[in-house]
Amino acid sequence: MATFYATKDPNSDLDYAVNWGDWLVGTDTIATSTWTGPTDLTIYGDSHGTATTTTWISGGTSGEVYTVTNMVQTAGGRIDERSIEFTMVDK
Repeated sequence: MATFYATKDPNSDLDYAVNWGDWLVGTDTIATSTWTGPTDLTIYGDSHGTATTTTWISGGTSGEVYTVTNMVQTAGGRIDERSIEFTMVDK
């Protein structure tokens, strides 16, 4: 599982994406995408293309660190997950 790091303002409501292109084999594509995270964050609007996944995230508490995880399954049956670790900072 790969982890990416980002800062986020608790008042921001932004989209975040993961590019799975380097992991996909041959012509395999993303079939399903699920985002999960702590209840302090609002995670919504999950969408995916053939090689990328996107969700919207809002909320959080300044000074806290949160991890949001994206699990995908491909048309070929592969399953993997990647996470984004957010450090909440008032900007």
